[in-house]
Amino acid sequence: MTEHSNTRPPLSARRAITLVARREFDVQVRKKSFLISNAIVLLVIIGSIVAFSLFSGGDDSEDRTPLGLVGDQALSQTLTAVGDQLGEPVEVRQIDTADDARTQVTDGDVDVALVPGNDGAYTAITEDSVDGTLKAVIDTAVSAKAQNDTLTGLGVDPQAVATATANAAVTVEAVDPPDPAQGQRLALSFIAVILLYAQIITFGMYVAMGVVEEKSSRVVELLLSTVRPLQLLWGKVLGIGVVGLLQLTAYGAAGLIAGTATGTLTVTGTAVSVFVSTIGWFVLGFAFFAVLYAAGGSMVSRQEDVNSTTMPLLIVILAMFFAAFSSIDDPGATLPTVLSWIPPFSAILMPLRIAAGVASPVQVVGTIVLMIAATLILAVLAAKIYQRSILRIGRTVSWKEALGRA
Repeated sequence: MTEHSNTRPPLSARRAITLVARREFDVQVRKKSFLISNAIVLLVIIGSIVAFSLFSGGDDSEDRTPLGLVGDQALSQTLTAVGDQLGEPVEVRQIDTADDARTQVTDGDVDVALVPGNDGAYTAITEDSVDGTLKAVIDTAVSAKAQNDTLTGLGVDPQAVATATANAAVTVEAVDPPDPAQGQRLALSFIAVILLYAQIITFGMYVAMGVVEEKSSRVVELLLSTVRPLQLLWGKVLGIGVVGLLQLTAYGAAGLIAGTATGTLTVTGTAVSVFVSTIGWFVLGFAFFAVLYAAGGSMVSRQEDVNSTTMPLLIVILAMFFAAFSSIDDPGATLPTVLSWIPPFSAILMPLRIAAGVASPVQVVGTIVLMIAATLILAVLAAKIYQRSILRIGRTVSWKEALGRA
Protein backbone atom coordinates (compact mmCIF):
# COMPACT_ATOMS: atom_id res chain seq x y z
CA MET A 1 0.00 0.00 0.00
CA THR A 2 1.37 3.36 -1.06
CA GLU A 3 1.58 6.17 1.50
CA HIS A 4 0.70 9.67 0.34
CA SER A 5 2.56 12.57 1.89
CA ASN A 6 0.69 15.79 2.77
CA THR A 7 3.90 17.81 2.69
CA ARG A 8 3.60 20.73 0.26
CA PRO A 9 6.53 21.59 -2.00
CA PRO A 10 8.49 24.64 -0.80
CA LEU A 11 7.51 28.01 -2.23
CA SER A 12 9.73 29.49 -4.88
CA ALA A 13 11.50 32.72 -3.92
CA ARG A 14 9.40 34.74 -6.35
CA ARG A 15 6.16 33.22 -5.10
CA ALA A 16 7.10 33.73 -1.47
CA ILE A 17 8.07 37.39 -1.96
CA THR A 18 4.88 38.01 -3.94
CA LEU A 19 2.70 36.50 -1.21
CA VAL A 20 4.37 38.55 1.52
CA ALA A 21 4.18 41.72 -0.58
CA ARG A 22 0.49 41.17 -1.29
CA ARG A 23 -0.19 40.60 2.40
CA GLU A 24 1.61 43.83 3.35
CA PHE A 25 -0.20 45.74 0.62
CA ASP A 26 -3.61 44.47 1.74
CA VAL A 27 -2.91 45.23 5.39
CA GLN A 28 -2.01 48.85 4.60
CA VAL A 29 -4.72 49.76 2.09
CA ARG A 30 -7.55 48.15 4.06
CA LYS A 31 -6.98 50.30 7.12
CA LYS A 32 -9.82 52.81 7.53
CA SER A 33 -7.37 55.38 8.83
CA PHE A 34 -5.28 55.03 5.68
CA LEU A 35 -8.26 55.46 3.36
CA ILE A 36 -9.76 58.37 5.30
CA SER A 37 -6.47 60.25 5.67
CA ASN A 38 -5.67 59.89 1.97
CA ALA A 39 -9.14 61.04 0.96
CA ILE A 40 -8.71 64.12 3.16
CA VAL A 41 -5.26 64.88 1.76
CA LEU A 42 -6.50 64.58 -1.83
CA LEU A 43 -9.43 66.91 -1.08
CA VAL A 44 -7.05 69.40 0.54
CA ILE A 45 -4.70 69.31 -2.46
CA ILE A 46 -7.48 69.84 -5.00
CA GLY A 47 -9.34 72.36 -2.83
CA SER A 48 -6.21 74.41 -2.17
CA ILE A 49 -5.38 74.65 -5.87
CA VAL A 50 -8.96 75.59 -6.80
CA ALA A 51 -9.11 78.19 -4.01
CA PHE A 52 -5.76 79.66 -5.06
CA SER A 53 -7.00 79.89 -8.64
CA LEU A 54 -10.21 81.63 -7.60
CA PHE A 55 -8.60 84.16 -5.28
CA SER A 56 -5.63 84.92 -7.53
CA GLY A 57 -7.67 85.14 -10.74
CA GLY A 58 -10.99 86.78 -11.41
CA ASP A 59 -12.10 89.65 -13.60
CA ASP A 60 -9.22 91.83 -14.76
CA SER A 61 -11.27 94.97 -14.09
CA GLU A 62 -11.16 94.22 -10.36
CA ASP A 63 -7.39 94.78 -10.45
CA ARG A 64 -7.65 98.10 -12.28
CA THR A 65 -7.31 101.39 -10.45
CA PRO A 66 -10.53 103.45 -10.75
CA LEU A 67 -9.66 106.78 -12.39
CA GLY A 68 -12.23 109.56 -12.96
CA LEU A 69 -12.09 111.88 -15.99
CA VAL A 70 -14.09 115.07 -16.37
CA GLY A 71 -14.91 116.47 -19.80
CA ASP A 72 -13.27 115.32 -23.04
CA GLN A 73 -13.08 111.53 -23.06
CA ALA A 74 -10.42 111.47 -25.80
CA LEU A 75 -7.85 110.99 -23.04
CA SER A 76 -9.58 107.84 -21.82
CA GLN A 77 -8.11 105.44 -24.38
CA THR A 78 -4.63 106.90 -23.94
CA LEU A 79 -4.81 106.48 -20.16
CA THR A 80 -5.90 102.86 -20.54
CA ALA A 81 -3.18 102.03 -23.08
CA VAL A 82 -0.40 103.71 -21.09
CA GLY A 83 -1.57 102.08 -17.86
CA ASP A 84 -1.36 98.63 -19.44
CA GLN A 85 2.11 99.38 -20.82
CA LEU A 86 3.46 100.59 -17.47
CA GLY A 87 1.95 97.74 -15.46
CA GLU A 88 -0.58 99.98 -13.68
CA PRO A 89 -3.92 99.14 -15.36
CA VAL A 90 -6.63 101.75 -14.87
CA GLU A 91 -10.38 101.82 -15.32
CA VAL A 92 -11.42 105.25 -16.60
CA ARG A 93 -14.83 106.44 -15.43
CA GLN A 94 -16.60 109.45 -16.90
CA ILE A 95 -17.51 112.23 -14.44
CA ASP A 96 -19.66 115.21 -15.37
CA THR A 97 -18.29 118.06 -13.22
CA ALA A 98 -15.35 118.96 -11.00
CA ASP A 99 -17.63 118.95 -7.96
CA ASP A 100 -18.75 115.42 -8.78
CA ALA A 101 -15.09 114.48 -9.13
CA ARG A 102 -14.30 115.72 -5.63
CA THR A 103 -17.33 113.90 -4.23
CA GLN A 104 -16.37 110.58 -5.84
CA VAL A 105 -12.79 110.88 -4.56
CA THR A 106 -14.05 111.64 -1.05
CA ASP A 107 -16.49 108.70 -1.17
CA GLY A 108 -13.74 106.37 -2.40
CA ASP A 109 -15.43 105.63 -5.74
CA VAL A 110 -12.27 106.61 -7.62
CA ASP A 111 -8.67 106.95 -6.46
CA VAL A 112 -7.90 109.96 -8.65
CA ALA A 113 -10.07 112.29 -10.74
CA LEU A 114 -8.67 114.38 -13.62
CA VAL A 115 -10.19 117.80 -14.20
CA PRO A 116 -9.14 119.70 -17.38
CA GLY A 117 -7.64 123.18 -17.08
CA ASN A 118 -6.19 125.67 -19.53
CA ASP A 119 -3.79 124.87 -22.41
CA GLY A 120 -4.17 121.10 -22.09
CA ALA A 121 -3.29 120.99 -18.40
CA TYR A 122 -5.12 118.76 -15.93
CA THR A 123 -5.62 118.82 -12.18
CA ALA A 124 -5.44 115.46 -10.41
CA ILE A 125 -7.81 115.40 -7.44
CA THR A 126 -6.96 112.79 -4.83
CA GLU A 127 -7.62 112.17 -1.16
CA ASP A 128 -3.99 112.40 -0.06
CA SER A 129 -1.35 111.61 -2.71
CA VAL A 130 -0.91 109.88 -6.06
CA ASP A 131 1.10 106.68 -6.30
CA GLY A 132 4.34 107.10 -8.25
CA THR A 133 3.46 104.61 -10.99
CA LEU A 134 -0.08 105.96 -11.35
CA LYS A 135 1.28 109.51 -11.61
CA ALA A 136 3.65 108.35 -14.36
CA VAL A 137 0.65 106.91 -16.23
CA ILE A 138 -1.25 110.20 -15.93
CA ASP A 139 1.77 112.36 -16.90
CA THR A 140 2.59 110.21 -19.92
CA ALA A 141 -1.01 110.09 -21.15
CA VAL A 142 -1.59 113.83 -20.71
CA SER A 143 1.72 114.62 -22.45
CA ALA A 144 0.86 112.29 -25.34
CA LYS A 145 -2.55 113.92 -25.76
CA ALA A 146 -0.99 117.38 -25.75
CA GLN A 147 1.49 116.34 -28.45
CA ASN A 148 -1.26 114.85 -30.60
CA ASP A 149 -3.40 117.98 -30.24
CA THR A 150 -0.43 120.18 -31.21
CA LEU A 151 0.41 118.05 -34.25
CA THR A 152 -3.22 118.08 -35.35
CA GLY A 153 -3.29 121.86 -35.03
CA LEU A 154 -0.23 122.12 -37.28
CA GLY A 155 -1.85 119.91 -39.89
CA VAL A 156 0.30 116.87 -39.14
CA ASP A 157 -1.27 113.43 -38.78
CA PRO A 158 -0.30 112.11 -35.29
CA GLN A 159 -0.76 108.53 -36.50
CA ALA A 160 1.72 109.08 -39.32
CA VAL A 161 4.26 110.44 -36.84
CA ALA A 162 3.73 107.46 -34.54
CA THR A 163 4.23 105.06 -37.45
CA ALA A 164 7.40 106.81 -38.61
CA THR A 165 8.95 106.75 -35.14
CA ALA A 166 7.81 103.25 -34.21
CA ASN A 167 11.15 101.68 -35.17
CA ALA A 168 13.11 104.16 -33.05
CA ALA A 169 12.94 101.98 -29.98
CA VAL A 170 15.48 100.40 -27.66
CA THR A 171 15.62 96.61 -27.70
CA VAL A 172 16.86 95.04 -24.47
CA GLU A 173 19.11 92.01 -24.89
CA ALA A 174 19.81 90.33 -21.55
CA VAL A 175 22.90 88.17 -21.18
CA ASP A 176 21.12 86.14 -18.50
CA PRO A 177 17.40 86.68 -19.08
CA PRO A 178 15.03 85.93 -16.18
CA ASP A 179 13.00 82.75 -16.30
CA PRO A 180 9.30 83.70 -16.50
CA ALA A 181 8.39 80.34 -15.00
CA GLN A 182 10.86 80.60 -12.12
CA GLY A 183 8.12 81.06 -9.53
CA GLN A 184 6.34 77.88 -10.59
CA ARG A 185 9.64 76.00 -10.79
CA LEU A 186 10.42 77.00 -7.20
CA ALA A 187 6.95 75.93 -6.09
CA LEU A 188 7.32 72.56 -7.81
CA SER A 189 10.75 72.12 -6.23
CA PHE A 190 9.40 72.86 -2.77
CA ILE A 191 6.49 70.43 -3.20
CA ALA A 192 8.81 67.68 -4.47
CA VAL A 193 11.14 68.09 -1.48
CA ILE A 194 8.28 67.99 1.04
CA LEU A 195 6.63 64.96 -0.56
CA LEU A 196 9.84 62.93 -0.79
CA TYR A 197 10.81 63.78 2.78
CA ALA A 198 7.39 62.82 4.16
CA GLN A 199 6.97 59.67 2.07
CA ILE A 200 10.41 58.22 2.81
CA ILE A 201 10.07 58.78 6.56
CA THR A 202 6.45 57.60 6.76
CA PHE A 203 6.79 54.41 4.78
CA GLY A 204 10.24 53.65 6.14
CA MET A 205 8.72 53.69 9.62
CA TYR A 206 5.87 51.47 8.36
CA VAL A 207 8.50 48.89 7.44
CA ALA A 208 10.26 49.13 10.81
CA MET A 209 7.04 49.02 12.83
CA GLY A 210 5.76 46.08 10.79
CA VAL A 211 8.93 44.11 11.49
CA VAL A 212 8.77 44.88 15.22
CA GLU A 213 5.07 44.03 15.41
CA GLU A 214 5.62 40.62 13.85
CA LYS A 215 8.64 39.99 16.03
CA SER A 216 7.01 41.01 19.32
CA SER A 217 3.87 38.95 18.63
CA ARG A 218 5.93 35.93 17.52
CA VAL A 219 4.08 35.96 14.18
CA VAL A 220 7.46 36.08 12.49
CA GLU A 221 8.23 32.58 13.77
CA LEU A 222 5.17 31.24 11.96
CA LEU A 223 6.03 33.15 8.80
CA LEU A 224 9.60 31.89 8.82
CA SER A 225 8.34 28.33 8.92
CA THR A 226 7.03 28.93 5.40
CA VAL A 227 9.33 31.57 3.88
CA ARG A 228 12.98 32.44 4.28
CA PRO A 229 14.08 35.58 6.18
CA LEU A 230 15.25 37.38 3.04
CA GLN A 231 12.00 36.57 1.26
CA LEU A 232 10.08 38.02 4.20
CA LEU A 233 12.31 41.11 4.16
CA TRP A 234 11.95 41.84 0.44
CA GLY A 235 8.25 41.03 0.42
CA LYS A 236 7.62 43.52 3.21
CA VAL A 237 9.72 46.23 1.53
CA LEU A 238 8.05 45.64 -1.83
CA GLY A 239 4.48 45.56 -0.50
CA ILE A 240 4.79 48.70 1.61
CA GLY A 241 6.79 50.42 -1.12
CA VAL A 242 4.01 49.87 -3.66
CA VAL A 243 1.53 51.47 -1.26
CA GLY A 244 3.80 54.49 -0.86
CA LEU A 245 4.30 54.69 -4.62
CA LEU A 246 0.56 54.62 -5.31
CA GLN A 247 -0.08 57.23 -2.64
CA LEU A 248 2.59 59.56 -4.01
CA THR A 249 1.31 59.04 -7.55
CA ALA A 250 -2.23 59.90 -6.45
CA TYR A 251 -1.08 63.09 -4.71
CA GLY A 252 1.02 64.19 -7.66
CA ALA A 253 -1.61 63.35 -10.27
CA ALA A 254 -4.30 65.22 -8.31
CA GLY A 255 -2.11 68.31 -8.06
CA LEU A 256 -1.05 68.13 -11.70
CA ILE A 257 -4.60 67.70 -13.03
CA ALA A 258 -6.09 70.35 -10.74
CA GLY A 259 -3.30 72.82 -11.49
CA THR A 260 -3.61 72.36 -15.24
CA ALA A 261 -7.42 72.46 -15.23
CA THR A 262 -7.57 75.71 -13.25
CA GLY A 263 -4.74 77.38 -15.17
CA THR A 264 -2.68 77.72 -12.00
CA LEU A 265 0.02 75.52 -13.50
CA THR A 266 1.29 76.73 -16.87
CA VAL A 267 4.68 74.98 -17.12
CA THR A 268 3.05 71.64 -17.88
CA GLY A 269 6.16 70.07 -19.43
CA THR A 270 8.28 70.96 -16.42
CA ALA A 271 5.55 69.78 -14.04
CA VAL A 272 5.33 66.40 -15.75
CA SER A 273 9.12 65.94 -15.66
CA VAL A 274 9.19 66.87 -11.97
CA PHE A 275 6.30 64.47 -11.31
CA VAL A 276 8.04 61.59 -13.10
CA SER A 277 11.41 62.29 -11.47
CA THR A 278 9.82 62.52 -8.02
CA ILE A 279 8.16 59.13 -8.52
CA GLY A 280 11.40 57.58 -9.76
CA TRP A 281 13.55 59.02 -7.00
CA PHE A 282 11.03 57.96 -4.37
CA VAL A 283 11.48 54.37 -5.54
CA LEU A 284 15.26 54.68 -5.24
CA GLY A 285 15.17 56.61 -1.96
CA PHE A 286 12.64 54.30 -0.37
CA ALA A 287 14.59 51.20 -1.42
CA PHE A 288 17.75 52.73 0.05
CA PHE A 289 16.18 53.39 3.45
CA ALA A 290 13.55 50.63 3.62
CA VAL A 291 16.11 47.83 3.96
CA LEU A 292 17.83 49.82 6.70
CA TYR A 293 14.52 50.46 8.47
CA ALA A 294 13.77 46.73 8.28
CA ALA A 295 17.17 45.97 9.77
CA GLY A 296 16.58 48.57 12.48
CA GLY A 297 13.20 47.05 13.29
CA SER A 298 14.67 43.56 13.56
CA MET A 299 17.14 44.77 16.21
CA VAL A 300 14.44 45.49 18.82
CA SER A 301 11.68 43.40 20.38
CA ARG A 302 9.26 46.16 21.44
CA GLN A 303 7.62 48.89 19.37
CA GLU A 304 8.53 51.54 21.93
CA ASP A 305 12.22 50.77 21.33
CA VAL A 306 12.13 51.17 17.56
CA ASN A 307 13.08 54.86 17.71
CA SER A 308 16.42 53.97 19.27
CA THR A 309 17.52 52.06 16.18
CA THR A 310 15.84 54.22 13.54
CA MET A 311 17.09 57.54 14.94
CA PRO A 312 20.36 57.46 12.91
CA LEU A 313 18.29 57.00 9.75
CA LEU A 314 16.04 59.90 10.70
CA ILE A 315 19.08 62.12 11.22
CA VAL A 316 20.34 61.31 7.72
CA ILE A 317 16.91 62.02 6.20
CA LEU A 318 16.70 65.33 8.08
CA ALA A 319 20.15 66.26 6.77
CA MET A 320 18.92 65.49 3.25
CA PHE A 321 15.82 67.63 3.79
CA PHE A 322 17.71 70.64 5.12
CA ALA A 323 20.29 70.37 2.32
CA ALA A 324 17.49 70.39 -0.26
CA PHE A 325 15.43 73.08 1.47
CA SER A 326 18.42 75.43 1.72
CA SER A 327 19.13 74.88 -1.98
CA ILE A 328 15.67 75.68 -3.37
CA ASP A 329 16.62 79.27 -4.26
CA ASP A 330 19.79 78.19 -6.11
CA PRO A 331 19.88 74.45 -6.93
CA GLY A 332 22.73 75.06 -9.35
CA ALA A 333 25.13 76.21 -6.63
CA THR A 334 28.28 74.24 -5.87
CA LEU A 335 27.08 72.58 -2.64
CA PRO A 336 23.82 71.07 -3.96
CA THR A 337 25.61 70.06 -7.16
CA VAL A 338 28.23 68.12 -5.21
CA LEU A 339 25.77 66.64 -2.70
CA SER A 340 23.45 65.49 -5.48
CA TRP A 341 26.12 62.98 -6.53
CA ILE A 342 26.26 61.44 -3.04
CA PRO A 343 23.68 58.76 -2.13
CA PRO A 344 21.21 59.18 -0.50
CA PHE A 345 21.27 63.00 -0.92
CA SER A 346 20.67 62.51 -4.63
CA ALA A 347 17.22 61.05 -3.87
CA ILE A 348 15.92 64.43 -2.71
CA LEU A 349 18.26 66.86 -4.48
CA MET A 350 17.94 65.51 -8.02
CA PRO A 351 14.17 66.18 -8.36
CA LEU A 352 14.93 69.67 -7.09
CA ARG A 353 17.63 70.21 -9.73
CA ILE A 354 15.46 68.71 -12.46
CA ALA A 355 12.65 71.13 -11.54
CA ALA A 356 15.08 74.04 -11.75
CA GLY A 357 16.37 72.84 -15.12
CA VAL A 358 20.01 72.63 -13.97
CA ALA A 359 20.46 68.83 -14.07
CA SER A 360 22.21 67.51 -17.18
CA PRO A 361 21.32 64.10 -18.68
CA VAL A 362 24.77 62.84 -17.70
CA GLN A 363 24.18 63.78 -14.07
CA VAL A 364 20.71 62.23 -14.04
CA VAL A 365 22.00 58.91 -15.35
CA GLY A 366 25.15 59.02 -13.22
CA THR A 367 23.35 59.71 -9.95
CA ILE A 368 20.82 56.95 -10.67
CA VAL A 369 23.62 54.44 -11.22
CA LEU A 370 25.39 55.50 -8.01
CA MET A 371 22.14 55.36 -6.04
CA ILE A 372 21.34 51.86 -7.29
CA ALA A 373 24.87 50.66 -6.51
CA ALA A 374 24.74 52.11 -2.98
CA THR A 375 21.30 50.58 -2.40
CA LEU A 376 22.48 47.13 -3.46
CA ILE A 377 25.50 47.30 -1.15
CA LEU A 378 23.37 48.41 1.80
CA ALA A 379 20.74 45.81 0.97
CA VAL A 380 23.30 43.03 1.37
CA LEU A 381 24.46 44.48 4.70
CA ALA A 382 20.92 45.10 5.98
CA ALA A 383 19.84 41.61 4.94
CA LYS A 384 22.60 40.06 7.05
CA ILE A 385 21.56 42.15 10.06
CA TYR A 386 17.92 41.22 9.51
CA GLN A 387 18.66 37.50 9.23
CA ARG A 388 20.74 37.47 12.42
CA SER A 389 18.42 39.68 14.48
CA ILE A 390 14.85 38.84 13.48
CA LEU A 391 14.56 35.80 15.80
CA ARG A 392 16.50 37.32 18.69
CA ILE A 393 14.00 38.19 21.41
CA GLY A 394 15.14 40.30 24.32
CA ARG A 395 17.50 43.23 24.53
CA THR A 396 17.98 45.84 21.84
CA VAL A 397 20.92 45.29 19.51
CA SER A 398 22.89 48.46 18.72
CA TRP A 399 23.98 49.38 15.20
CA LYS A 400 27.60 49.06 16.28
CA GLU A 401 27.03 45.52 17.48
CA ALA A 402 24.91 44.59 14.47
CA LEU A 403 27.44 45.95 11.99
CA GLY A 404 30.24 44.18 13.84
CA ARG A 405 28.48 40.85 13.42
CA ALA A 406 27.53 41.55 9.80
